[in-house]
Amino acid sequence: MFIVAAGLNHRTAPVAIREQVAFARHGLPTALCQLREEDGVEGCVILSTCNRTEVYIACNQEEAGLRAAKNFLGRSCRLALADLEGHLYTLNTHHAVRHLFRVAAGLDSMILGEDQVLAQVAEAYQVARETGTTNNVLNTLWQQAIYAGKRVRTETRIDANTVSVSYAAVELARQVFHDNLDGRTVLVIGAGKMSTLAARYLKDKGVTTVLVSNRSYDRAVALAATIGGQAVRLNALEDYLPRADIVISCTAASHYILHRDQVARAVAARPGVPLMLIDIAVPRDIEPAAGDLPGVKLYDIDDLQQVVLANLEERKKAARQAEGIIAAEAEAFFQWLGSLYVVPTIVALKEKAGAIKNAEVRRACNRLGQLTPREQKIITSMATTIVNQLLHDVIVNLKAAALTPRGHLYAEALQELFELRVDNTLPGQEMAVRKKEAGGID
Repeated sequence: MFIVAAGLNHRTAPVAIREQVAFARHGLPTALCQLREEDGVEGCVILSTCNRTEVYIACNQEEAGLRAAKNFLGRSCRLALADLEGHLYTLNTHHAVRHLFRVAAGLDSMILGEDQVLAQVAEAYQVARETGTTNNVLNTLWQQAIYAGKRVRTETRIDANTVSVSYAAVELARQVFHDNLDGRTVLVIGAGKMSTLAARYLKDKGVTTVLVSNRSYDRAVALAATIGGQAVRLNALEDYLPRADIVISCTAASHYILHRDQVARAVAARPGVPLMLIDIAVPRDIEPAAGDLPGVKLYDIDDLQQVVLANLEERKKAARQAEGIIAAEAEAFFQWLGSLYVVPTIVALKEKAGAIKNAEVRRACNRLGQLTPREQKIITSMATTIVNQLLHDVIVNLKAAALTPRGHLYAEALQELFELRVDNTLPGQEMAVRKKEAGGID
């Protein structure tokens, strides 16, 4: 059985294309059933996120599986297949398996090592399993991919160092306040995405109060409502500044929003309490001289970018280690897949050879007439030896092939050449995620 994949992602297609090929969560069961009905599809899973849509298919013929995947994607979007094909990639068994493992580990994401994709991979599998469109091979593949993704995160901590400017601000805040943000107050100036995300992250880490100020008071009210905060009019900003432990500013103003004198008065009103200023705006919102005041820590976008770059380098180091883990997990899966086909193929081959041998021995004995038990034993032993010697190299080489990514292909070729009747549906032979049972074949 083959595993094929077809899809597009943030590298191959712009968002205008990706959004036309995306599948909503509530529509996945219907889409999966439609894909399962395609000719040649034995099982399928659809992975659809904001950055990718991919279909994975288990099939008995590789070309038929890829054709089904492309036809399905073409029918499911508002684009002609000819227009879509330029953005699609197709993957055969070896590449499809390794690609899925890398996706689950966050190695193929827009943000290297991001952790959200692992949950998305798990959800895609759960939906397909509940819909009934998976089979034994896809069940095991997905379980192994999820395990590989978890192993990468546990052993490399690839997601420990943030590469988001907003979250970098949170890391700096935790350093300033010695990892204790409980009960702190953050003042957000502006309704920008980065400052909003930073405020939300800070709240998740324990910040109690969020104050939101913006030139448009209505927008401040709307933003405050989304993050559970309180709106503050911009002309009243200085009245609220002494209450803030952390100030995040990101406006489109062409002049300073906060001056050194305003910050100095706020610090004087709360002696001994540190004040952190995070200026994400370009041009800057906060007068640089404010950072010279005692007890004030001022960070601008360049400071945050330095944190991001340093963390990205750490993630790249972790990614190199992760690739080794992915290679090992993919190899284990291929060994399992190969063994599933090799074992029943060897059994079927021996049974067919044994049946032929027994029939020919009986025919020879009947033609020879009365034979002594010793003579019958010699003839039977000779026939058995000939069959075993003829099959020996075939079986040894097939066992060796089972440990390679193409083991199942050798097994299927042997089944066809010898016209062996083998059940390739593989019922009840799923591989336990933590076990590597394909290390060898007895």
